[in-house]
Amino acid sequence: MVDVAIIGGGISGLATAYDLMARGLDVVVLERQVRAGGNAISERVGDFLMEHGPSTINAQSIAAHDISRRLGLAGDQRDLGAGVKSRYLVGKGKLQGIPVHPLGFVFSNYLGLKGRLRLMAEFMVPRYKGNKEETIAEFAARRFGVEFAEKVIDPLVAGIYAGRAADLSVEAGFPKLYGLEQSYGSIARGLVQHHRQGAKGMPSSRLFSYKNGVGSLPKALAQSLGARVKTGVTVRNIKKSSDGFSIDTGEHGELSARAIVIATQPHVAAELLESVDAPSSIAASEIQAPPLAVVYLGFERKNVEHPLDGLGFLAPESENISMSGSQFCSTMFPGRAPKDCVAIAGYLGGARAPDLARLPAKDLIEIAQAEFGDLIGAKGEPLVARVRHWPRGLPQYRLGHNGRVATMLEAYQRVPGLYMTGNYICGPSVSVCVEQAGKTAAGVANYLSDAVVPEFQGGQKAAL
Repeated sequence: MVDVAIIGGGISGLATAYDLMARGLDVVVLERQVRAGGNAISERVGDFLMEHGPSTINAQSIAAHDISRRLGLAGDQRDLGAGVKSRYLVGKGKLQGIPVHPLGFVFSNYLGLKGRLRLMAEFMVPRYKGNKEETIAEFAARRFGVEFAEKVIDPLVAGIYAGRAADLSVEAGFPKLYGLEQSYGSIARGLVQHHRQGAKGMPSSRLFSYKNGVGSLPKALAQSLGARVKTGVTVRNIKKSSDGFSIDTGEHGELSARAIVIATQPHVAAELLESVDAPSSIAASEIQAPPLAVVYLGFERKNVEHPLDGLGFLAPESENISMSGSQFCSTMFPGRAPKDCVAIAGYLGGARAPDLARLPAKDLIEIAQAEFGDLIGAKGEPLVARVRHWPRGLPQYRLGHNGRVATMLEAYQRVPGLYMTGNYICGPSVSVCVEQAGKTAAGVANYLSDAVVPEFQGGQKAAL
């Protein structure tokens, strides 16, 4: 018997376990893969550093800084490199540079004159009063104009969610933008008010990573948890018992826990929840996560014509190129490529073209090389070429997503002691996952402090 069993050893599960351990609770993490960390994988290839999954952390997140400090990672934090000066979008088959400035899209020629004038008139658009839930595409076209929606918001959604703006809910996917309209009646007026209240800088100036990549975070969490993390353990079934839950791990035996946290991908959560909470199981099963592929290439600097003076680029779906976006890895953070070399990564698949992400590595490398050749003048054979296939990529926050999440977060009311956390709850970013993990841990701790379990009174708890 343990206090809490956490199923899933990604950042969300590990961060929840770390918080619960700090509260003095007996906790165990059950991870079916041979290593913990989920999709946060950072790999050194010689002097190159490849990020297989997330590559940045929001520097404005108090929770992210706090956990870095507690884990002894603060000294390894790295801010964005000084070379990040522009943002790039694909337009008419070429990279178009847009100034990193609140009015950058107004001053550049990326949008036509009509599109820029429509964008400037955003503050005149009335607040939405309809009852129908809007997609991000509908919201953006209504507030900013069709051209801005198609050429800016659509690629942004592809970059954040590997999704399509026409499919995702604005309330769930872009809650801050949605909230600005609800609170101020206009995005422009809302941003002005935020600026007056002290919010400064553009998103590109508020990101950080670690010396050895984002994978340093789950690695440090797993090391702190030590033997509490059990890898190579597949949970077969969960049953509610009189004093908590009974967890069947097949050849590894059966485990009892007073509370349980499911921190797996949605499709796995759906299977596990089927026997304990049907509403949550149905909700989780409705969350799609189309496949995604990451192509990582390292070149000699002289073989790439573009200055690579940005985070990377995003491509509107209308441009009909295979890559939805790219990152200029060696520009973003120091120490990501050897001297006189550069590293770049391309992203293919997702909701736009799921079949593309299933192509063999050789084919994906050829596609990425060709498109990087056209867009940034990359020529010759790369020094490094790696591909990461993700059979299931990022969760899609489709219409009705907030309702599905509410159903899952309310599971503890139907089944006391049952909790869920993960990147499908309130955002896929690392910082949001850490923040949500803290909220989950607090809920579990409060539940256990109120629960009276006779066999634990006056005795010593068993440690796994």
